[in-house]
Order: sequence, then C-alpha cells, then structure tokens
Amino acid sequence: MAGVVIIGAGPGIGRSVAMRFAREGLAVGLVARGSLKEVAAAVESLGVPVVTATADAGDEESLRGALSAVAERLGPPEVVVYNAAVIRPDAPGELSVREHLDRWAVNVLGAHTAAAHVLPGMADRGRGTFVVTGGMPEPVPEYLSLSLGKAGIRALVGALDRAYRSAGVHVASVTVAGAVAPGTDFDPDDIAEHYWRLHVAPGEEWVTEVVHSGRVSAAPVR
Repeated sequence: MAGVVIIGAGPGIGRSVAMRFAREGLAVGLVARGSLKEVAAAVESLGVPVVTATADAGDEESLRGALSAVAERLGPPEVVVYNAAVIRPDAPGELSVREHLDRWAVNVLGAHTAAAHVLPGMADRGRGTFVVTGGMPEPVPEYLSLSLGKAGIRALVGALDRAYRSAGVHVASVTVAGAVAPGTDFDPDDIAEHYWRLHVAPGEEWVTEVVHSGRVSAAPVR
C-alpha cells in the first residue's frame, strides 16, 4: 500500500503534513527520534494505516533502517517528506567544528540519506515525490548553523531535481520564512497544504521551491 513517510514527524509541521495526507486516504509512516504516540493516534483517528519507526535522522544506518522498516509494512512510499532539523540558536564562532558537523548531519545529510534510500526506487517506478522542509530565505546570524543547513538544503534539492525530474520524480522544498505557530501566519496546517499541492501538481507545473511567507502570501519559485 503506497503512502507517505514523514521524517521528523513531531508536533508542528510534521503532524500537520501527516494529517493532510491522511485526509486524502494515504497510509502514513512516521519517523522521529522521540515518542510518536500522539501524532500516530491523531492520524489513526482518520482511519488510515499508520506505521511508526524510531531513528536519528543524522545517523545513516539508523535512518535507512527506519525507512526500510516502514516500507516492509506499507510498501515503497509514494511520498517522502524530510522535516527533521536542529533548531537552536548559535552565533558565529560559538560552535565547535564538531558541533557544526553534528547539526549539519541532521539538517542536510539526513535529507541526502533519505533521498539516496528512496529516490532510485521512485525513479524505477517512474513516479514519486520528495519534499524537504526548508527555511531561512535570508541567513540569520543568531541561527548560523540552521542558516547554513537551509542553504545546503536548497542546493541539495536543486541537484536532486536535476538528477531525477526526467525519471518522473518531483523533488522540492517548502521554505518557511518565519516561526511556526498555530493561529499565526505560519500555522502548520496552512503550511502543510503546500506539501500536498506539490505532490499532486502535474509535471508541467513542478517547481523546486515554495516559499511560505505568511497565510495569504505563498510564492512558488521555479
């Protein structure tokens, strides 16, 4: 049974994306480091199959194992969403090289690991969607490692699009240009709509980035 797999499926965007796809009847795979009970229960209430797996997105073996475990239960995914990130303030010069590498492992390399694991299969099947949560359209010095990571995500998505678009795989990012909070212009339920629209867009309308800068304004970027 094809479905969606969400990596970084905690409260916020991860939960909202899971619910959005579940409302369309897709089976849902949830992957995160922490407890998934609350999100899984919410998705199950919509009557779709739900599978959970625990993984550290910055650890290649852990993440690949979780993705394989979910696929064993649900089949090869139709959609994969990479929503994991380390969101903590750090100023220039504050972190050691090791600390920067640890954050880069989650913020960028985890997305690469997930892509390397699922995109060849999607290409073989001639269809699939891979969406990464982006952010920081402009670098923020108080969040240096996250700014670097989101710039890396933009480059990764562009490269993957060039590698897989011709095989029928849509690779894109949703750049969230503000702090996510319910009831604001950055409500996670509003943001989740972009992920669904990217998945169902016909090939001639594919874009590699959508920027969510507020509830009313959401500009696609080719």
